[in-house]
Amino acid sequence: MNKQIKFIDLGVMDYKDAWDYQQNLFDEIVEIKKKNRKNNSELITPNYFLFVEHPHVYTLGKSGNISNLLIDENQLKSKNASFYKINRGGDITYHGPGQIVGYPILDLENFFTDIHKYLRLLEETVINTLKIYGVEGGRNSGKTGVWLDVESPFPRKICAMGVRASRWVTMHGFALNVDVNLDYFNNIIPCGLANNIVTSLKKELGDDYIDINKLKDDLKTSFSISFKSEFI
Repeated sequence: MNKQIKFIDLGVMDYKDAWDYQQNLFDEIVEIKKKNRKNNSELITPNYFLFVEHPHVYTLGKSGNISNLLIDENQLKSKNASFYKINRGGDITYHGPGQIVGYPILDLENFFTDIHKYLRLLEETVINTLKIYGVEGGRNSGKTGVWLDVESPFPRKICAMGVRASRWVTMHGFALNVDVNLDYFNNIIPCGLANNIVTSLKKELGDDYIDINKLKDDLKTSFSISFKSEFI
């Protein structure tokens, strides 16, 4: 089993372009798996992990409800925002500047074949990274993602997650709010959850400086520990 993961930082990229980029890598892995099955071969399947920052965009998962987008097409344009219906799980979310979006494109048969474990390890990756910055993240029962003050009546969501998996190959992933304009979340019902409070690392830390490159390195380290993997 190949536990090496090729890391690629895409910088700032339009959502559709990044989606196509993901899809090409996803298709590459799936094709190798099909050949292995057809030819009874054991070609190694690669794994990828992408970081990207998107311009303002709202995405609606395949189980989402369009009514959770609270603005119309003209208002989207006025906010320089795009909208896409996409093939991940989950409802609606926002991506934009000041967010670290992570897209692991893994052949889970290199690791384990359990999609629930996969989601929990993604959450663990973010939770352990937040600890480095003195922020206590946790899981909110029955809801994916990473939350703060989960025992309080009003927990705050700092990281959204939504994935797709087929033939045990993953795409899409997580979006960690670092120094994002939280006002953009007012235009949706985030993840389809009414009264869902969204926060960011910057809001939690106040005036403390956040080194985005160090944060990315910390996420990669936490990911490699959780998934018992190695970045190349």
